[in-house]
Amino acid sequence: VVEGELADVIPVIHCSIAGTRIVGRITVGNRKGLLVPNDTTDQELQHLRNSLPDTVNVRRIDEKLSALGNVIACNDYIALVHPEISKETEKALEEVLQVEVFRMSLGSHALVGSYAVLSSQGALVEAKTSPQTQRELAALIQVPVVAGTVNR
Repeated sequence: VVEGELADVIPVIHCSIAGTRIVGRITVGNRKGLLVPNDTTDQELQHLRNSLPDTVNVRRIDEKLSALGNVIACNDYIALVHPEISKETEKALEEVLQVEVFRMSLGSHALVGSYAVLSSQGALVEAKTSPQTQRELAALIQVPVVAGTVNR
């Protein structure tokens, strides 16, 4: 259903990463690039490179916090990252995704990718994120921030 609705606007690529189809939790990317965990097989990596436009750089990275989508939230300009992400991953974000990196938590939540979704138009944060945290984040990323959930 989702593919049928989006296929004309956003290319849909069927793939696995590190043998799993839960790719959103273990990858992070934007229009410029895609970072995948070190467990990504050579075959999976080649499939991604063959399926994505040549303008999208794909890089496999060795990060102890390997569920990249849980520990990084990004758009085309900035990335919010778990405070303990490696310097190498931070550098890869800057080089591949061409974003400015901010190490932070959202309130008490270090898994920023699990608690926030960013676009170039705005950000959605977890429903219980304090208004103060929302204001601070909006000032940092320069787009509107709202709290909400699709689960309620």
